[in-house]
Amino acid sequence: MPLISEHLSNVVAYELEGLRKNWGWLLVLGILLVVVGLMAIGSAFVATLTTILVLGILFLVGGVVEIANSFWAHCWRGFWLHLLSGILYVVLGFLLVQHPVAAATGFTLVLAAGFMIGGLFRIISALVDHFHGWGWVLLNGIVTLVLGILIWRGWPESSLKIIGLFVGIDMLFAGWSWIMMALAVRSVPAQPS
Repeated sequence: MPLISEHLSNVVAYELEGLRKNWGWLLVLGILLVVVGLMAIGSAFVATLTTILVLGILFLVGGVVEIANSFWAHCWRGFWLHLLSGILYVVLGFLLVQHPVAAATGFTLVLAAGFMIGGLFRIISALVDHFHGWGWVLLNGIVTLVLGILIWRGWPESSLKIIGLFVGIDMLFAGWSWIMMALAVRSVPAQPS
């Protein structure tokens, strides 16, 4: 056991040293994510359409790759499954690119339903199983349920802003966490060679 523990501490020290040496790049990444996140929040409509278009393009590319892969491995038993799933991806990607507003409306409704169901499950789980920290899970469930209800109540008018708003908020928090990590690893003392 001591050998494994020593190896893990060496790996962690090595990775921490790499992060410490590149803290400036992490800081720049964090700042860029914060700026782009704020832009996405400020232009939620544009961010929503951009997100849907990028998702559509990814489905198109993934579908073409899946179709090509099915023909490349045509002797395999999964040929038809891969061919059909590739065709489905291409059709879905084409529809997303051709009709991004309708896609945003549909995705927003699915998002609202997911939030409401996820919130209910968290609330029920916290109330039934009083595990350690169950109050935080209950609060999380209530907030998630309320968000789902608010999205659903504002649907379909809110459809063109919700996805972009959520993407922007996610980028904002991701950027902030990168900034905090960069500042934290900057102060780590260098490891002796």
